[in-house]
Amino acid sequence: MNSKERVTAAIARKHVDRVPLGFYAVDHDIIERVIGRPTLIRNKIETQIAIWEGRRDELAESYKKDSVEFYRKIDCADLILFKEAPLLPPSDYEPDPPKKIGDDIWEDRHGRVWQADRHANDIMCFNKPAAHPKIYSVDDFPIPESVQPPSPSIFEAFDHLLRELGEERYICGPMHAAPMPMLGSFEDAMVIYATQPELIHAANRRNVAIQRRLDQYYCRPGMAGAHGGQDMAGTNGPFISPAMWREMCLPTLKQRIRDIKQHVGQVNFHGCGKTIDLLDMIADAGVDCYQSLQTTAGMEIGMLKERFGQRMAFWGGLAMETLITGTPETVRQAVRTAMERGAPGGGFILGPSHSVAKNTKYENFMAMLDEFVKLRDRY
Repeated sequence: MNSKERVTAAIARKHVDRVPLGFYAVDHDIIERVIGRPTLIRNKIETQIAIWEGRRDELAESYKKDSVEFYRKIDCADLILFKEAPLLPPSDYEPDPPKKIGDDIWEDRHGRVWQADRHANDIMCFNKPAAHPKIYSVDDFPIPESVQPPSPSIFEAFDHLLRELGEERYICGPMHAAPMPMLGSFEDAMVIYATQPELIHAANRRNVAIQRRLDQYYCRPGMAGAHGGQDMAGTNGPFISPAMWREMCLPTLKQRIRDIKQHVGQVNFHGCGKTIDLLDMIADAGVDCYQSLQTTAGMEIGMLKERFGQRMAFWGGLAMETLITGTPETVRQAVRTAMERGAPGGGFILGPSHSVAKNTKYENFMAMLDEFVKLRDRY
């Protein structure tokens, strides 16, 4: 089997010649160590600055060249997401740069102030002009008669990755399948779910209608699968009750999966937090593989396989925190445990619980790969 065949079979819960490996995303510091030069991939601060400064083509070239080189060097990775070759601004976009007002601080023309946190690899708006909370009504969610197709140039980096590696590797493209619209702030959204469910239904109807028309563009030729998702839970459980989720979110997810499967055969879904009480419904919706098994929220791979492994595959098993704070030996032990608990019976892809995040220790990343290669043929 090649990687594409291997992952396809694992997601279908069929026999594989060895356990596959995949990453949800890999941040720039690890990629730079592997390819030996700076990259804009998953470098959120420098990427945002490049967009502000109109350096879109430089961004595209980094995404294209560096993603392919990284995965050619990390040839034990079977499953590749679009995260290292994400969607780009269109080739004709016009930047709207903010003014730099301090070290790593900018202010845009709307009065919003942005600050970079280099350690966290993020750039955030920490001050925005006060605004009155929006009062929503059903009329705010009309279903449009048509949708503007995206510029083909936004797919430039992802299409390049598909051309270079898509025959051998299982490459997942982006899909829009977020069944839980968040209207306003998190607190405001939770109130709307409890008191105005008609707004949630109206927002979902509009989203489904729009995304159905866009699927033909986002499901790129050569994609092995589609990947989407939404964080719908914290470490203690779902944001809303399972009963509310069944009523307001499940129909939307079912419809989106049906729509997407008109274009691509398999769908993987990402969701952080303790989602155990939602997994039966997520399987009912037609999700083939569930990813982001947050071990710190009780999403232990052995338990998940036992309870839901007859209905969908699972991708994860290794806590991302271990890669950041652990030692090579604790990483190796975590890989062994994940393989022992997740691999028997198939339907399993090894990976970190989330991304290979900024500040992951390089020696830990390499220990993970080395231990995986030692074990992947044993199950």
